Amino acid sequence: MPATTIDCKGLTVANGDCVRILSITPDPDLDEDELDLFMNMIGSSCEVERIDADGAAWVVVWWSCSDGSVTTQVGLYPHQMEKVAS
Repeated sequence: MPATTIDCKGLTVANGDCVRILSITPDPDLDEDELDLFMNMIGSSCEVERIDADGAAWVVVWWSCSDGSVTTQVGLYPHQMEKVAS
């Protein structure tokens, strides 16, 4: 599994780095509520949890809702994220 990937500007991204979500590719089978959660991730800054074998950086977004906290996880490819200076 690669230890790093790159962002939309060619900057190296590693586990623990903070990235801004520029776009996502939602699963076409998501219901309307789930799709809304994913689309609301755009513009968020998140810490990279892991980088998979395809070079996607996986991030987790936490949401507060009436039932408590909910997490949403998404894999981002270089054109979908921008590294945020720490």
